[in-house]
Parts: sequence; structure tokens; C-alpha cells
Amino acid sequence: MNRSVVIQVLVFFVYLFFQVLILKNAVMFHVAFCFLYVGYLLLMPVETNPLILMALGFVMGFAVDVFYDSLGLHALSSVFIMYVRNYWLAGLTPQGGYDANALPSVANNGVQWFSTYTLPLIFLHHTVLFYTEAGGFDYFWHTLIKVLASTGYTLLVMLIVEYVFPGRRS
Repeated sequence: MNRSVVIQVLVFFVYLFFQVLILKNAVMFHVAFCFLYVGYLLLMPVETNPLILMALGFVMGFAVDVFYDSLGLHALSSVFIMYVRNYWLAGLTPQGGYDANALPSVANNGVQWFSTYTLPLIFLHHTVLFYTEAGGFDYFWHTLIKVLASTGYTLLVMLIVEYVFPGRRS
């Protein structure tokens, strides 16, 4: 087995366990939830096959669903952002293109590019997750506040992780 594949599998479990053991209880004011596992999905190499991305999104989302008792909401949201991810990356392609095996990280692209890349995808993930959980738009404003607060919280924690562990997935 390739060394990078082994590292990816280990990092997968680190993100999953950190999410379900620590961040499940790190809720702010019953409104802001941190879903750091999205960071694992968004930090996959740029050239990863879209089907592999969606499969990883499903597996990670399903694993989180098992611990959160959320009946597939995280799997749905994760597969959706993995589907959208390559289209979004294509729109953000730098002038010279991406390097081989490039990671969309702060270390490789800077904080401004990283925020432009992750913020809309995190927002989409949380929008699909919370509005599906709410069962529609009956609680539109309350759900929107949850989406915005959780998006900011997740992005902040992702940036902290990026600065604390800058070269962890190369």
C-alpha cells in the first residue's frame, strides 16, 4: 500500500474520532456547531477522482451519522459538497494551474485563497444539513442563524488546525 494512502486513512480516523469524541459536545449557545470532519474532505488533493471524493464523503458522513444519530443527514451533506468541490476548485484555479498532488491548504495557497475556497463549501454543507434537519423552511431565520454561526465556528477551527499542523498531509 502507498505511504500516502496509509497516512490518509490514519488522518481520516483522527478527524472522525476528534469530531465524535470532542467536538460533538463543543456547541456554543445551542446555535453554533463545529463540524471539523468537513475539513478532512475539503483538504483532499486537488486531482482526486470525483467518485472517490463522493465515496469518501459518504463514508465520513455515514460514520458521523452513526455517532450523532442523524439518519443520513451528514452523509447527504458531505456527498453534496464533494460533488460541488471540483466545480468550485475549477473556478478558483490559479493562472498556472495547480501543482501535481497539490493540497488546497493555507500553507500552499494562503489564507485568503483558503477562505475563499472553504467558506462557500462549508456554508453549503451546513445549509443542506440544517435545513434538511429542520424539515423545510418553517424555521427559516433560526436555521439561518445556526448555519451562519456554525459556518463561522467551523471555519475558525479549520484555520486553527491549519496553522497548528501546517504540513500534516503532504
